[in-house]
Amino acid sequence: MATELLLGGTVYSSATPDATALAVTDGVVTWVGADDVGRALHPDAAVTDLEGHFVAPAFVDAHVHLTSTGLALTGLTLNDAVSRTDCLRMLADAVSTVDEGDLIWGRGWDSSTWSGAEISDGRFPTTADIDAIVGNRPVYLARVDEHSAVASTALRRLVIGLEDAQGYHPDEPLIAEAHHLVRGAARSLVSPASRTRAQLRALDVAAARGIVAIHENGGPDISGLDDFLAIGELDHAVEVRRYWGQAAQNADHARELVAITGADALGGDLFIDGAVGSRTAWLLEPYHDAPDVTGIDYLSPETVLEHLRACTEAGLQAGFHVIGDAATATVVSALDTLAAEFGTPALASRAHRVEHAEMVDASQAQTLAACGVVASMQPQFDAQWGAPGNLYAQRLGDERAARMNDFAALAKAGVALAFSSDSPVTAMDPWVTIRAAVHHHQPRNAISARGAFAASTRGGWRAGGINDGLTGTLAVGAPASYAVWEVDELVVAGSHESVQRWSLDPRSRVPALPDVSPGCALPRCVRTVHRGRDVYRAEGH
Repeated sequence: MATELLLGGTVYSSATPDATALAVTDGVVTWVGADDVGRALHPDAAVTDLEGHFVAPAFVDAHVHLTSTGLALTGLTLNDAVSRTDCLRMLADAVSTVDEGDLIWGRGWDSSTWSGAEISDGRFPTTADIDAIVGNRPVYLARVDEHSAVASTALRRLVIGLEDAQGYHPDEPLIAEAHHLVRGAARSLVSPASRTRAQLRALDVAAARGIVAIHENGGPDISGLDDFLAIGELDHAVEVRRYWGQAAQNADHARELVAITGADALGGDLFIDGAVGSRTAWLLEPYHDAPDVTGIDYLSPETVLEHLRACTEAGLQAGFHVIGDAATATVVSALDTLAAEFGTPALASRAHRVEHAEMVDASQAQTLAACGVVASMQPQFDAQWGAPGNLYAQRLGDERAARMNDFAALAKAGVALAFSSDSPVTAMDPWVTIRAAVHHHQPRNAISARGAFAASTRGGWRAGGINDGLTGTLAVGAPASYAVWEVDELVVAGSHESVQRWSLDPRSRVPALPDVSPGCALPRCVRTVHRGRDVYRAEGH
């Protein structure tokens, strides 16, 4: 039995808030405490000097699209475009870097952030714009939310019957079924070798950011079965739990889908609706900036109920992509029906999930909590689109926008939270996620740093069906999955004055966390370990 003794740092452990050291034996935490005691108890251990660094449970990113993330890391990134002209200039610059005839895969344009005369009418890149630059080349440019995209004529031609699909337009960005079809055509042009490189590249980035597990959200309309199966065959130290987004018709069908795909669960991005930015999120009232539009309902209430029932009976975790308030109401109605049919303990034992959960009222939060539903949420959405005048206010108006992503209300109701990135929509960067949750643009919607950290660690494991009270912590008996960080300052603070006042009292014995206040330097990862095995070491460490 080999023991590593880590000394001379700060260890984040609720069981031992002032710990400076920990011991790991065969991939399990076997002791946490002070340096001198650790040396006395483990005289034969291999000693690692932490040099004052901060050690904390490693992160879980509970909602990722692995291949798209990897492609985005080296592909055409349009997030920084400030206008339609700028976006098209970036495309023109990229053409010379891609071999003739090869797919140009780009993403990240967001016309809601553009200003000036070009965007006065909501202008976006069009197929004609792209064709004028690339000619007869396949080009796929996804909007930042990944729920719509503009495609070149050469790519569109690969989809037979595209013009008959829901969401089709001859020149403007495609949405709904038309977008899914053209995205599938783009995926078919990515070779298996390129796909594998992209997937491994994304996992390497996750490890370098202190992440030891991710939840892949795949499905027929997102990545396709070949992609999903390939992820299951990857050899990488970062753990991958796979969610397949296809509705089950009954318990036998649910089991069959798992057998075919190898999925860990049937949920993730099983779309009930789309996204606010693409005006495909399903709303009870019309969009503020499009009075004749309420979004798209991809699944009927009957299908939602049928899927939840099938998975519950089969003993499987189910889930849905849920953003608009009409989509939320559909899920909650199904849960109410099944709670009367099975009882809430049976539902809670499955840990069903809702992805995003951006528009949930107090009554709905109570139902989610009673049924043990996990809300997998992305705080960076608020940081990117939540401030006054930004996307949510543009699409929904100020009143509805102010209620988006209410982490505090969900936590208060007892809903289990799991934080994630939805990468590549936002970056796999857990400390940025924690900062966004603590410093929500609506302070009443924020949660404490401690709560946000838990949602990014233990919450991710719980969302993946592991709720043993140890995994995701640095307590004796827990898997040794942790990251070591260079930190400028450790603080004990809450997002609300009342929380902060008690937390600062020494009697609270609340362990300190890095300062995530805006403007402060966020932690830098120097080592990531999963179950005792190194998955990342920074150069020089």
